[in-house]
Amino acid sequence: MKFIHAADIHLDSPLTGLSAYADAPVDMLRTATRDAFTNLVAEAIEQQVDFMVIAGDLYDGAWKDHNTGIYFCKEMGRLKKAGIPVYLLFGNHDAESEMTKKLQLPDNVFTFDTRKPSTFQLEHLNVALHGRSFREKETTENLATAYPAPLPGMFNIGVLHTALEGNAAHANYAPCNLDELHAKGYRYWALGHVHEYQMWQGASTVVFPGNLQGRHIRETGPRGAVVVSVNDHGMPEVERLFVDVLRWHHLEVDVAACNSLSEVVIAIGKALESMVENSASTMPNAVRVTVSGKTAAHGDLFGLESQLRAEVLALAASIGAERLWIEKVKVNTSTADDGEAIRARVDALSDLQDLLEAAENDPDFLKGLQDDLLVLVNKAPLELQTAVPHFKAIRSGELADLVRDVRSGLVSHLAKVE
Repeated sequence: MKFIHAADIHLDSPLTGLSAYADAPVDMLRTATRDAFTNLVAEAIEQQVDFMVIAGDLYDGAWKDHNTGIYFCKEMGRLKKAGIPVYLLFGNHDAESEMTKKLQLPDNVFTFDTRKPSTFQLEHLNVALHGRSFREKETTENLATAYPAPLPGMFNIGVLHTALEGNAAHANYAPCNLDELHAKGYRYWALGHVHEYQMWQGASTVVFPGNLQGRHIRETGPRGAVVVSVNDHGMPEVERLFVDVLRWHHLEVDVAACNSLSEVVIAIGKALESMVENSASTMPNAVRVTVSGKTAAHGDLFGLESQLRAEVLALAASIGAERLWIEKVKVNTSTADDGEAIRARVDALSDLQDLLEAAENDPDFLKGLQDDLLVLVNKAPLELQTAVPHFKAIRSGELADLVRDVRSGLVSHLAKVE
């Protein structure tokens, strides 16, 4: 017996922040979640699985129309023709969706009840699936405790959308712990909600397959579902199945040895070429580049993130525009010296450094700076509100780090210009 376990598909989920980039591959990114799901369905048909389990968050909350649901029904039609049923559990995002309540699904799709745990028995496979869908998004009760006892002599699967213990990065919905799941007596737990692949072995095999398609820089690396093969002794074997169509990467480049902006660009180019050459996949990559290190080029980079990104975009185009898109270039460098060389000069530049150092601890100066900057922050476009990390500090009035960053970059820049 063989089945696919998927979760957190988030069909047509918007890829946030992309409108800030005129060069973004918008068409590819707009359809990425659909294309990944189409790949999943194709794999299910090709591998002739016995059924598919979707452990929550098929949709992505409220929608303006039913096009997303119509697309899903079309893909379910492909599975129906292949004789593959689908067991669908609604998660917290599905609970927000009007389509969940109104759309009539094909008859090969079976949904778990929202009021209490329900069980589907597949007699010809000797399988029982137990699960309960979310009725409300804010489901914070432990749903697993009410799941029924395993059916004797059957391969019991628990389907659950849960934060599980220790996943602080995800909303604490339907919380439970591993000991509870192992104690239930099911052979396999098909979980959803956590977007990173995780598996635990024990009395039960407990699996988060992760989401099908990375949607932003916090979801890096290959994405997909799992294929679970069960032998005649009821032992499950889990294999990852990658179906994503675009991958996000965070590329760290140490530029400590660089002395100028041009040398930094060369170092980034080498790192990008190495990443492409060492990649086993030919699919497109969305890359965030972060340059770091104590470097003599720190002054050259001060305030030039946009210019540096343009330089890196040109590099990416020459390496392979069809395989690389630069999402962002972040400068996280620091000056190569500790400021003593500037301080020893006893001139206007050393005076400026001393003045800025004093400003870091001057409450009156910091309050006046906050008032001035808030005028700009409150007028900034929505994309910048989340994209610029200093905006949060400006609103809270915690500006010492901002002044320190400016001091380091500005003094290094002026010293190099001089």
